[in-house]
Amino acid sequence: MNIEIANSYEELSLKAKNRIVQEIEKNKQLLLCTATGSSPTGMYQQLCIEFQENPELFNQLRIIKLDEWGGVEMDQPGTCEQYLQQNLLQPLQIPESRYIGFNSNPENPILECERIQEKLKTEGPIDLCILGIGLNGHLAFNEPANYLQPFCHVAKLSEMTLQHAMASKMNFKPGFGFTLGMADILHSKMILILIAGKEKREIVQKFLSKKVSSSVPASFLWIHPKVHCLITKDALEETA
Repeated sequence: MNIEIANSYEELSLKAKNRIVQEIEKNKQLLLCTATGSSPTGMYQQLCIEFQENPELFNQLRIIKLDEWGGVEMDQPGTCEQYLQQNLLQPLQIPESRYIGFNSNPENPILECERIQEKLKTEGPIDLCILGIGLNGHLAFNEPANYLQPFCHVAKLSEMTLQHAMASKMNFKPGFGFTLGMADILHSKMILILIAGKEKREIVQKFLSKKVSSSVPASFLWIHPKVHCLITKDALEETA
């Protein structure tokens, strides 16, 4: 794992954007897996600025959504769908034909997971996967557990995850989550994990211990051959 420390969130966001642009320049049809939340927002904003200057760079880019809250309508504030539409898909003018994403409120959640898995099978593997790390060490909605699921699945969400700022915006709390599984993520050709903020200090210490355990799902990134980890300096500093 290549670990790079950024002095600020702005520096992290710019470095992450540059990495993505570099990979798109190598492969215009890149399949980019996109996380949501506060960590990648600045990077997406930087990509939108890049689009204004160089729109043709993105005219073949493909995007797959990493995860989604379940049991809520797609147009609910706080869904991953709304976040991605506002921060990435619409600004980069990504059409439906180049986007794969979980429906947050399907008639049959299990069939929805099978649909996304089949899409990933035909369109994948993921070329570049953007990840964050949860306060409890979760990766997407792969929560700490005795064992982890390899493929797309309906996830039982922890109480800590349900306290996420995105969920707090919703009129109805999600009853579950949809997520790519650990094998789906680890089959990515390259992974870029972004970690920012002093609230992540405790889980960062566990993550950097290099101890691979299902109690910290993000620790499985240590077995992947091509992971770039960008961490802000404040996420590393010891609590005074």
